[in-house]
Amino acid sequence: MTGALEVLDPGLLTLVEDLGRPGWAHVGVGRSGAADAGALRLANRLVANDEGAAGLEVLLGGLRLRAVGDVTVALAGARGPAWLDDRPVGHEAVLELRSGAELRLGTVTSGLRTYVAVRGGIDVPTVLGSRSTDQLAGLGPDPVRAGDVLAVGPAPADWPVVDLAPVSAPPDRVELPVVPGPHADWFEDVLGRLQASDWRVTPATSRVAVRLAGPALARTPEHRGRELPSEGLVLGAVQVPPDGQPVVFGVDHPVTGGYPVVAVVRRFAHGRLAQVRPGDRVSFVNGRASV
Repeated sequence: MTGALEVLDPGLLTLVEDLGRPGWAHVGVGRSGAADAGALRLANRLVANDEGAAGLEVLLGGLRLRAVGDVTVALAGARGPAWLDDRPVGHEAVLELRSGAELRLGTVTSGLRTYVAVRGGIDVPTVLGSRSTDQLAGLGPDPVRAGDVLAVGPAPADWPVVDLAPVSAPPDRVELPVVPGPHADWFEDVLGRLQASDWRVTPATSRVAVRLAGPALARTPEHRGRELPSEGLVLGAVQVPPDGQPVVFGVDHPVTGGYPVVAVVRRFAHGRLAQVRPGDRVSFVNGRASV
């Protein structure tokens, strides 16, 4: 073992995540992986890792780590205060931890999930080619616990080439660009109603799905009471259950579902979906016009 991270406090929930395990939906296993893949990629690039190296996904902050051996880390994603021993440190920056040093994340002030990348990656056993925790399927490593010592893999040949990466502040209202789903015609002008309404993220939100609250979406008369056989689901699918409140599926979504899918969030906005928190305002916009 070239180095390790000892977990002193995992916070509310800390998971090991990489970029997931694609290609297994035909046997009922979803991709999973980092909810905000762009944030994990950025943190990995800062420490010169391959973009898909496993890191830590921290929900709402609170994580405390101690370096076992000298390690290099970077933070990305949700913003909040952070300290290296007693010294405040920033996000999207390269941080050198000497052996015995402690890294502490405070409660996030914007966003939901912070990513900790370590040079060499978190070295836990792979399951179906990935080190990711899939909370729906129960695959991959268990959530991180106090006392865990997470091995760090061999350092890559390249060295970090920048000290920090400039990242803009998140907007007050999250915009989710959508395109029509396969059952958009089950509802009257559903894309128009999605885009015209104000939606709020409910507490019933997880890596599996983000549940929204707003004006109920009603089916057209010919589709009321109609049943739908289970069909394949994708990340970002916007499904409407009988209560008419949209559900947007996240990285640990089931591979099939039986309610109509009226829209799909475009791939480049999946990271935005991962960072919304209960109470946040969400707007749907025309995905065909988005860049």
